[in-house]
Amino acid sequence: EVQLVESGGGLVQAGGSLRLSCAASGFTFDDYVIAWFRQAPGKEREGVSYIRRLDRKTIYADSVKGRFTISVDNAKNTVYLQMNSLKPEDTAIYYCAGQRYLGIRIPTSRYEYDYWGQGTQVTVSS
Repeated sequence: EVQLVESGGGLVQAGGSLRLSCAASGFTFDDYVIAWFRQAPGKEREGVSYIRRLDRKTIYADSVKGRFTISVDNAKNTVYLQMNSLKPEDTAIYYCAGQRYLGIRIPTSRYEYDYWGQGTQVTVSS
């Protein structure tokens, strides 16, 4: 059974930093993608960043480029999202999601992910 467990959310002032972690277990295949999505109240869940486990290829949403960095520690089966220069509009519940890499492209739609964590709240005060 695949499990994704997020941690690291919290309350931070604008301009501050947080690091989220997503610990993955139960994948029966070596090549998969882990993504971070976020959902603010009253808004759609949106993709923030993605990383493929084997080659560490990454994708970022335009809204976080230059501020957020996604990385993977394969020995720990953990993906991190380092968030710097946080803004109030980054406030949301952050979810990590996982999917097997099918060899075509990194999936970017939330509907393409089968496995989800429970979410962690990030609040940025102005």
